Amino acid sequence: MFFLLHIDKKTKKAYNFASEMTFINKIWSFIWHNKYWIALATGILIIGFTGENSIMTHLKYKKQISDLEAEIVNYDSKYERDAELIKSIQLDYHTLTKIAREQYLMKADDEDIFIFPSDVKDQLSR
Repeated sequence: MFFLLHIDKKTKKAYNFASEMTFINKIWSFIWHNKYWIALATGILIIGFTGENSIMTHLKYKKQISDLEAEIVNYDSKYERDAELIKSIQLDYHTLTKIAREQYLMKADDEDIFIFPSDVKDQLSR
């Protein structure tokens, strides 16, 4: 630690500024004695929170991966459902006519279909 002395020319008295600068001296002493730890912590903060390999970027990528995996599961279930539907359509003609009537509102030549507004909304929401 260092001390600053000031000598007044008129009175020839020495003044010690160490008591006034104790806070600055404590900070300087802390920095001087812990400079490697401070440099290490600063480096970790810079590497951890900036750049494309930062912690924040990794967390964002993990969230995207989990969202995409959930989407894959959703599409796999839709694929399995549609594959079963295609198989049943190929094997049974009545299933084909049922799907045509329910989903596409098709009709046979000898029948009439009455569509109510609430039915159309239900069909559009599917």
